[in-house]
This record gives sequence, structure tokens and C-alpha cells, in this order.
Amino acid sequence: MKALILAAGEGKNLVPFTTTRPKPMINVGGRFILENTIKLLKESGINVINIVVGHESDKIVQYFERGADFGVNIHYSYQKKLSGIGDAVYKVKERFNPGEYFMLIYGDIITSANIFNYTLHSFNMSKEPVASVCLTPSTKMFGNVYLDNEMKITKIIEKPKKGDLGNYVLSGVFILPSRFFSVLEKTKFNMELALGRLIGEIGLKASIWEGEWIDIAYPWDILIANKIIMDSWGEATISKSAHLIGDVRIEGPVQIEDNVEIRSGTIIEGPSFIGSGSFIGNNVLIRKYTSVGKSCIVGYGVELKNCILSGNSRIGRLSFIGDSVIGNNVDIGSGVMTINENLDRSTLKSTVNKKSMDTNLNKLGAFIGDDAIIGSGNTTMAGTVINSQVKIPHHYTYPKEGR
Repeated sequence: MKALILAAGEGKNLVPFTTTRPKPMINVGGRFILENTIKLLKESGINVINIVVGHESDKIVQYFERGADFGVNIHYSYQKKLSGIGDAVYKVKERFNPGEYFMLIYGDIITSANIFNYTLHSFNMSKEPVASVCLTPSTKMFGNVYLDNEMKITKIIEKPKKGDLGNYVLSGVFILPSRFFSVLEKTKFNMELALGRLIGEIGLKASIWEGEWIDIAYPWDILIANKIIMDSWGEATISKSAHLIGDVRIEGPVQIEDNVEIRSGTIIEGPSFIGSGSFIGNNVLIRKYTSVGKSCIVGYGVELKNCILSGNSRIGRLSFIGDSVIGNNVDIGSGVMTINENLDRSTLKSTVNKKSMDTNLNKLGAFIGDDAIIGSGNTTMAGTVINSQVKIPHHYTYPKEGR
């Protein structure tokens, strides 16, 4: 079976990170979302992968190329004008033979285990079209699914009204017949209508996913996805080329890649990840659910907690980065503090598309885009969004400006 991954969307609600990359190239648990998807597909025996790219497509094509380094065969199709999911699926019509089934995957999902293998097993049991569905605390943001007593899907409502919410939502994984392309054509590439027509003409079986699942929609979802990935780790793995100098304490499932240098006095609590070529200075505290990307520098006495540092970023000495996501090539000066809670412990707000949103989280730090520079001595309020390439000067107190 072949796979089709949709990776063309802009992800406007994930600014500042999607300003400079496609959504599937966000880093969680030490890997790109798309990299994690391809790894799980390969483990499921699916080696031929078609990817529809669009926004910042070069980031995907240059990293994965034709898939040789990942043990798969990748083909790309381009959605130059972002015209919806149905149009993106139809772009790959010629890649599939009449009569064959294919796995369709939305490129922004993270699960606690291999959802693709599980969906494939459901298909092999029924030999009919399958859609993976799951339970989620809130169903209003997703395609709601309604089932009969035989676990067949009776209808899908993409944007349900407040009083018409179902219990299950689409997980973003399907196994569909190649004739689905003609159904898309008849419905003018409307994915919701096409799935409804498929339900009426052929049927669509539900494969219920009971593990953890998230569709990454907002910046704080990146931290949740990172936790889901790391919670699946069972043991520590430390590269033989890593250099742990002096008294370094490691607790729990910590993954340390090649050519990492960690200085004396550092404590790392797992699950955590340290990417290849990174430097961790003396007396650093790395707390649970921290991912330090490749070639990062973390200075003396820094505390990192439940955060993601993308590649080539630097954190100056005596800084605290908590419950935050830091982009690529970010330079954070000494003594920078990310405030991550309100004084009254109420839920925190953040800005998405120039609108303030309640995140429903009690702990949340900063979201800092690629190539930003934060001068020494600054403090960021909880939920702060700093766009790509922004430069914030040092917060000095003497001499005063103009004196």
C-alpha cells in the first residue's frame, strides 16, 4: 500500500513558527512532525510515500529529498494555490492505479503509538474503506463523526453547530479506494461532500484510536505533542560520541545524540532530548519534557523546563526558559526570564492571528520565531509571541537613555 501525506497548508494559527516553515516541519520530541510520520509509516511496511507540498515546500523537499536516507521512496506533488484538502488529494490522482487502496494522512497529527499500523490492521480485517476516529475533550474544532451499532460511519460534519456535536472526531488517517478521486471530482473537490458520498455508495468503517492524539493547531499544542512523544520513551539512549565531563546526573529516559558536550554540575531529568552537536554548560538544570535541538548552546546556570529549542539556538547564562517553544537560530541573552503563570494561577491567554485566545493552560511561557534576538536581562510575559527576526535590545538600567 502507498501513502499520501498532506503537507501543503499554511498553518496560520501557528505563527510565528509557520512563517518560515510548513507545519509538518515543526520539531517535537527531537524530530520534525513529518519525520515522525515517515518513520511510523516505514515501521508499518509502507515504503512508497506521496507528499503534497505547498507553503515553504523547499524546506520539506531539501530535507527529505527522495527519501533514501529514511528508507522510503518519496514523490512530491505541488499545490501552488492552497484550495483545500480535496484539491490537494486530487493532485496525486495519477500516482495510484485503478482498484488499489491508499492511506491518506493529514500531516499535522501526533499520536502516542503507531496509528498507521493500527488503521492498516482495521482495514485488513474489514477489506473496506476505513477512517480512523478518536475521542477528544473538545470536538467543536474537528470533523465530527457519527457511528451506527456496527461501527460504520453514518455521517461526517466538518464544522458542527454548537448543539450538533458528536463524540468522535476524525483522526486524520484514512484508507480509501482509488475511485475516491472520481468522487472528489463529482463533488468539485469538497472533501466533506466526497466523504459523505463515499459513505452512501460504498461505506466507511470506523477504526477507533484509543491512544493519545493531537492535531497541532495552535503554538501551545506543540508542547502537548512533545509530551505525547516523550511519554512513549522507555529508556535512556546516550551516543558513544557524547562527552559528559565531570559530575553530570541523568535521571529517566534521556536521549543524547552524537557529539554532545555536557559540563559538570548539570542535571537532566527525563524524558528529555539533546540533539547532536549541542553544548550544555556547567550547572544547567534540564527538567522533564525539554527538547534541545541540534547545535544549540546552553550557558552556565540555565534552567530549561518543558520547552523546545529548535536547532542552532543559544541561551545565555542564568536564564530560565519554561513552557516555551523557541525557533531556529534564536539568540537569547543572559538573564532572560520567561514568566509562565499568572499570580492568581488563572488560565493564560496568547495571541493568535492578532486575537487574544484563552489557552486553558495554567503554565505557558513564550513562543519565539526563527532568527529572533532577545537581549540580556529581559522578561517575557506568559503567552508572549515574538515574531521571526525580531530584535529586542538589552534591558539595561544604567545609564538611562538620554542621560
